[in-house]
Amino acid sequence: MEFIDFILHAEVHLREFLVAYGLWIYLLLFLIIFAETGLVVTPFLPGDSLLFTLGIMAAEGLLDIQALFGLLLAAAILGDTVNYSIGAWVGPRAFHYPDSRWLRREHLTRAHAFYEKYGGKAIVLARFVPIVRTFAPFVAGIGTMEYRRFILFNVTGGLAWISLFLLGGYYLGNLPGVKSNMKLIVVLIVLVSVMPIVYEWWRARQASRQE
Repeated sequence: MEFIDFILHAEVHLREFLVAYGLWIYLLLFLIIFAETGLVVTPFLPGDSLLFTLGIMAAEGLLDIQALFGLLLAAAILGDTVNYSIGAWVGPRAFHYPDSRWLRREHLTRAHAFYEKYGGKAIVLARFVPIVRTFAPFVAGIGTMEYRRFILFNVTGGLAWISLFLLGGYYLGNLPGVKSNMKLIVVLIVLVSVMPIVYEWWRARQASRQE
């Protein structure tokens, strides 16, 4: 319940933290974005709604938009890079034994083939889907996606993600309709973000029924 309350009232809690700790809020925000994108165990952290809220606070002059943009972009790119590195380190070890009871070498081969063919698109689009954006770079690392390709799409996706939500909040947040319905907008952002997951689940279910 506290986590849901933080998402729905992120602006209130961030204002309180800003008053209490001042510039330390930038470190907190860096760690949140880094953890959501860089650690497989923290996919539940807020991303889209948090960025939008920060944009609104920057428009009010409470935070510096340029500092936020640079810091959070670095956190997003670094997070994905660390996640990819963990996957790349875990992958060869996890699939070391071809006859493993739980893990098979052919699965690693399939993952590698998938990311070689669709990896760029997957890494960029995953940025806009909660939970998926946490696991996509990890799986890309396990699938041994070429790092030069990964970092290119990592930077592209991170730039698009931060720009859309942070600058969206910055330029739209002070509009009367947006400001007065902030809680509803946060809920809508969350719902829109998870729609791709629901759509893919529906497609997979339809395909299984046809088979």
